[in-house]
Amino acid sequence: VNIAALKNLPFVLLLFLPCLSRAHRSNPEDEKPSCDRCDRRLSCNCTYGGFTRVPTVTDGALTLDLSFNNISEVTDDDLIGHAHLRALSLHGNTLTVIQPSAFDALWNLEELDLSNNRLTALNHTWFQKLGALQKLNLVGNPYRSLGSSLLFQGLVRLRKLAFGSDDLVELRRGHLTGVSQLEELTVHANNLQRYDAGTLAGIWPLGRVTLSLHGPFLNNTALASDLLGDVSYPETPMVLLDLHLIGNESIQPFRETSRRRVRFLTTYNLSVSDEAIVELLKVSDGAPLTYMAVNNARLTGEGRWERAKETDHKNIDEFFIRDVVILNVWKFVSFMDLGFLLQYPRRVSVIGAKVFLLPCNSTRLLKNLQYLDLTNNLLTDMTLEQTLCNGDGTLKNLRVLNFSGNALKSLSTLSHLVAKLDKLAHLDVSRNGYNVMPTHCTWPSTLQYLNISGSKLTEVTACMPKTLQVLDLSNNDLQTFLVDLPALRELYLSGNKLQNLPNGSKFPNLQSLTIQSNTLSIFHDSELKSYQRLTNLQAGQNKILCSCEFVNLLQMSFRGQGAVALTDEEENYICDSPLPLQGEQVGQVHLSIAYCHQVLVVCVCCGVALVIMVVLVVVLWRIHAFWYVKMTWAWLKAKRSSSSRRRRQNRDGTDSEPLLCYDAFVSYSERDASWVEEYLVPELENPRQKKGAFSLCLHKRDFLPGQWIVDNIMSAMERSRRTVFILSENFVSSDWCRYELDFSHFRLFDGKDDGDTAILILLEPLSKDDIPKRFCKLRKLMNSTTYLEWPQEEEKRPEFWGSLRNALRGDDEEEP
Repeated sequence: VNIAALKNLPFVLLLFLPCLSRAHRSNPEDEKPSCDRCDRRLSCNCTYGGFTRVPTVTDGALTLDLSFNNISEVTDDDLIGHAHLRALSLHGNTLTVIQPSAFDALWNLEELDLSNNRLTALNHTWFQKLGALQKLNLVGNPYRSLGSSLLFQGLVRLRKLAFGSDDLVELRRGHLTGVSQLEELTVHANNLQRYDAGTLAGIWPLGRVTLSLHGPFLNNTALASDLLGDVSYPETPMVLLDLHLIGNESIQPFRETSRRRVRFLTTYNLSVSDEAIVELLKVSDGAPLTYMAVNNARLTGEGRWERAKETDHKNIDEFFIRDVVILNVWKFVSFMDLGFLLQYPRRVSVIGAKVFLLPCNSTRLLKNLQYLDLTNNLLTDMTLEQTLCNGDGTLKNLRVLNFSGNALKSLSTLSHLVAKLDKLAHLDVSRNGYNVMPTHCTWPSTLQYLNISGSKLTEVTACMPKTLQVLDLSNNDLQTFLVDLPALRELYLSGNKLQNLPNGSKFPNLQSLTIQSNTLSIFHDSELKSYQRLTNLQAGQNKILCSCEFVNLLQMSFRGQGAVALTDEEENYICDSPLPLQGEQVGQVHLSIAYCHQVLVVCVCCGVALVIMVVLVVVLWRIHAFWYVKMTWAWLKAKRSSSSRRRRQNRDGTDSEPLLCYDAFVSYSERDASWVEEYLVPELENPRQKKGAFSLCLHKRDFLPGQWIVDNIMSAMERSRRTVFILSENFVSSDWCRYELDFSHFRLFDGKDDGDTAILILLEPLSKDDIPKRFCKLRKLMNSTTYLEWPQEEEKRPEFWGSLRNALRGDDEEEP
């Protein structure tokens, strides 16, 4: 043995261990699938998911539907952690194995559906921990027997039980031990070969029993009679499935049900001949049968039942017939021979039987009729006249009449035919072809309910009876509803094209309004308040305009704080506009204050902006910004004028440079004109001076008349070598002097002159602080340049004039 190799073995195993672990995890057969189709009510719909194992769902699930998958086994671990589960459906899978403890964790389970699987045997351990189970469905599995007597032993709360299939061959005493009372019992025993009498007799009270007994079992009269006798009670409705009653023999087992006085009998998928019907009528002669319902029946005979006319069926109260097919309909005899059956019932329903005519003579046989339902047939206005005997009031006791789903087109004809039915309170003519409503109709004064939904009406007129308490006009093409109905309590207008709520003042007693699926976009609180007694409103599935006011109104109504409660689901209220909110649920919309109070926000913004503007104006005024803007504009305008003048000179061939005509431009206040004219001008323009006279530019004398004043000032400065400012209190307060100072400032700022071009003369003591602060360069000039002060003493004036002359000449030479 290589000791060194053995020492390295743990290291090698560590290298390969992660790979082995990943390989194990990647095996798809070991991965448990998951289902994330759970709603907010913790109901998980995992049907048609292709699952081969029970998938993982949220631990808090209350309902789990795994129908129509390919699950073949439920293990002990599949449902651990689902203690809150209340309903589990495994219907329509391929279950063959359920481990003994598979359902042990489901302490709160109330409904379990294992129907239509491949369970060949039932194990009582599956249900031993399901003490809360109330509904159990085991139908459609290939087990031959229920097996152990302990199967239902612990199900003390069981109220609905369904079991059996074509493979069930025996029901023995003890199989249903522990089942003491049921609300519903369903047994499929078509091929049952052995039944111990009394097996089902211990179940009492029994609310409803459904039996599928066609085939060989029904032919065994003794077995069938025992089973039927064990579940036949006057208070227990009996439902029979898939019966084929052909001859007299097939009726014999039902003698026991008649003897046990069954009162409520319903059949589904019945195939029956004339002989069987006659025998059945004879068997039930004098029986207390009060309700007879036939669904999906096929009559193979011709209606020749007169041999049973001597039988007594006065206890029959209601016939319910739906989807009946008469194979030889053209040979079927008149109902006139069935008077012994038709004269007693108070309620008759013939639904989906392709009835196009009920002759008046047959109608007259229905002497006690209070309820007539001919839904989904082929009646027209013409055949309806025969059915109602031309409106002669034959059915004088009729209270409810239903002609929905036929081919009626005239409301006027209908109102005429029912006008004399003095007790008629309920009329349903929905899903017919009405497209016009007449302006006037005659209705019974007792009519309180009217349903004309599913038609093509475009308007509602005064044809509507004022006595109505319930009116259904859903699924028409109505755009307005303006009729006064003072007694109306319920109004259904869904599926129309209404854009506004009807005026509530027309319905002072209205309590419920349904107006879903219209083109309604908004309604206001004031509209709701117009309904004096409205407490229930359903207005979902409309094109909601999610304005602030409307969203707030709806959300308050959802919380029960509005004037009217919205009783349909919040999910039905979806924003259609504005575009940013399109598709959002109204209950989840949160609009900002800025969005909802735009006028206020605009006012506040404008107010803030105004305050800012005022502050800004004050600040700009304080820093003289307006002056700079004004002076810049004036300067630019003057510069443009000067440039235009120079371009003209260039075109004329003249010199474009400005001609210096003056030694100095004198800027002074009009109030200081006397000093200028008496002292300055005579002193400087005197030709007898030793060093020559100076040429001065004075605005009063040298400005060109008719020219813009600013152009005159600019021109004077440009044609003068110097600018002399006569500063005084009057100068500072003079507008035109300030203009001249401004332009001097701009000239300095423009860089064409230096500080020597400006000569400052102070006629009176004036500090630099008296110069406006916006003239920063001139203030700086006063700090850096010597200015001349006019002496009040006579003896100092020669020195003043000498300094001024030197400044005008621009040299340092002084006069003697």
